[in-house]
Amino acid sequence: MADETPQPRLDDLVGRLTSIRERTELLADYLDPEAITAQAAELEQAMQAPGFWDDQKTAAKVSSDHAQLNQRLADYRELQTEVDDATELFEIAREEETAGTLDQGFVAELDASLNRADTHLAALEEERLFSGEHDAGGAVVTINAGEGGTDAQDWAEMLLRMYSRWAGQRGLKVDLKESQEGGEAGIKSATITVEGRNAYGLLSAERGVHRLVRLSPFDSAHRRQTSFAAVEVAPLVDDSVDVEIDEKDLRIDTYRASGAGGQHVNKTESAIRITHLPSKIVVQCQNERSQLQNRATAMSMLRSRLVLMELERREAEAAKSRGESQTIGFGSQIRSYVIHPYTMVKDLRTEHEVGNAQSVLDGEIDGFIRAELERRARVK
Repeated sequence: MADETPQPRLDDLVGRLTSIRERTELLADYLDPEAITAQAAELEQAMQAPGFWDDQKTAAKVSSDHAQLNQRLADYRELQTEVDDATELFEIAREEETAGTLDQGFVAELDASLNRADTHLAALEEERLFSGEHDAGGAVVTINAGEGGTDAQDWAEMLLRMYSRWAGQRGLKVDLKESQEGGEAGIKSATITVEGRNAYGLLSAERGVHRLVRLSPFDSAHRRQTSFAAVEVAPLVDDSVDVEIDEKDLRIDTYRASGAGGQHVNKTESAIRITHLPSKIVVQCQNERSQLQNRATAMSMLRSRLVLMELERREAEAAKSRGESQTIGFGSQIRSYVIHPYTMVKDLRTEHEVGNAQSVLDGEIDGFIRAELERRARVK
């Protein structure tokens, strides 16, 4: 059967090329490549100074900032090259069209070149939406089943799958740190770390309560059921981030891990639960190989949660100063996923919606994330 996909026409590509070039110029105004080059040079000079590594914490930050600036500059220059190449191809195509020798394969090549540039440009434009001190780093994502019994626990597992698939599509690394299986199906809770560029900045848009409406597969009468699950997202921080934790404020419990795992699961009390008494924050880890590793990971998760608590405090103060009556937070319902009597996923903050609910559950959530990040940028 012949391919019925419509072939691109040269005239149809004019507007796309013009738009990409204009957006690239606007991006250059925002990025200021000359300023980035100067900043990177200053940091590189500092890194070459005697005794630079004497202060490990400062040195690590300077080195990280230097790497990020160089990466940003390299990404922009790569985009410039793609736009220049597309412009050159278009000029050649125009000449061949005038001479009557234009081949459709050449137009298809130009179309593919524009697609590459547009994809790269969209990724760099997304960078403009990140301004928080932790946005560029990793995230700790905790999912808790809410109201809805077994359906809610199944819904929590569906969300875990959704975020894992999304992260995989983004090239981000996902590591399951803790999970508590549900009584009949699904999970009561789970915690994952997501590492990669802008992981926290992106996933911070997902913090809140997610609502699912469907015909329950666990109800013998197959009635419609509404289920809830809460998603908490904290920045993944390391020891270089100053977080004061007094050992006297901690209650540390050990227990036997449950579910699938390594040789120690269900045999030794290798799992760790840490309660931070002043804040009442509880973290736990069971998926590492030893109790010592589980404790170290749990402490890292606790630091992340405490950092999040401080960020939420600042966010609430900023919202109050802007005169906002409510802050989008952990306890707020942010999105509805309806599978019956129709299919629709709608974000309650941005009004962004998608009719194909299954595609969203399969990890296609970039549209929702982008809409929320843009909403935040407008508010700020």
